[in-house]
Amino acid sequence: MKLLVLATEPVDAERVRGALPDDDLEGAEVLVVSPAVNESAVAFWMSDSDEAIADAESTAESTAAQLRERGAHARSTTGESEPLLALQDALATFDADRVLVFVRDEDAARYREDDVIGEAERRFGVPVSEVTT
Repeated sequence: MKLLVLATEPVDAERVRGALPDDDLEGAEVLVVSPAVNESAVAFWMSDSDEAIADAESTAESTAAQLRERGAHARSTTGESEPLLALQDALATFDADRVLVFVRDEDAARYREDDVIGEAERRFGVPVSEVTT
């Protein structure tokens, strides 16, 4: 299995495994992408992305490390702040069989309003599942 995990916060291996009813992480090839999201509008408008990138790197690596402990071949990277762009960029070089998008409760309405999951499936032809954290 080739799995792409998109998450803005660290996700433990049990949460990932729980979102995969028929698959195990043992031996899976996993790419963890964490969008570099500016938490404040001021940082966004000032193009101050250093902190957002550092947070994204930490999130992606923490998640990938937990997945490696469960036997997955996991690597991590940061992505664009827009989820669809982050997925597009990742899928350009990683031919995933499945995508898991971990969404914080406070962001869930925006993801649904923008139809991020449906749009991702239409654009990329890969099954995409949303998991609310």
